[in-house]
Amino acid sequence: MHSELVASRSADPRDSRNGNGTPQLDAVSLAIIEQLQEDGRRPYAAIGKAVGLSEAAVRQRVQKLLDQNVMQIVAVTDPLTVGFRRQAMVGINVEGDLEPVADVLTEMAEVEYVVMTAGSFDLLVEIVCEDDDHLLEVINKRIRALPGVRSTESFVYLKLKKQTYMWGTR
Repeated sequence: MHSELVASRSADPRDSRNGNGTPQLDAVSLAIIEQLQEDGRRPYAAIGKAVGLSEAAVRQRVQKLLDQNVMQIVAVTDPLTVGFRRQAMVGINVEGDLEPVADVLTEMAEVEYVVMTAGSFDLLVEIVCEDDDHLLEVINKRIRALPGVRSTESFVYLKLKKQTYMWGTR
């Protein structure tokens, strides 16, 4: 993103929280996020040049965005290349309150993604496992055994065609 795009956004000179507790981000913070989505290793000096801030100001903004859990800076891998041969999306139906089940699922090392949904499933959970036996153990012995879990449906990934986090900050 270039500085003219930053200037075209409605800029609030500060990052604050809106009425529901979600951080309200100004145009410069949004531009910093977009810079990091393009290249998470981009130097702060280069980001500063693109968004019109000093390197130190960018460093402070990035730290604030991390502290507020607005973003994470991580290395995204292809699970196959690091020894995880089986991925699946698991749809879960829960009887009663979803929160306790979702909380337990978020603590499982194999679970990468937990979403509460409206539709055919109450929860969608992405699981990354070493192999089919590991996936079976996670689903059958750990997920289905949770109090409140009524049913599961597994969607085993055959091939990962696209995995990207480049949706920007629209």
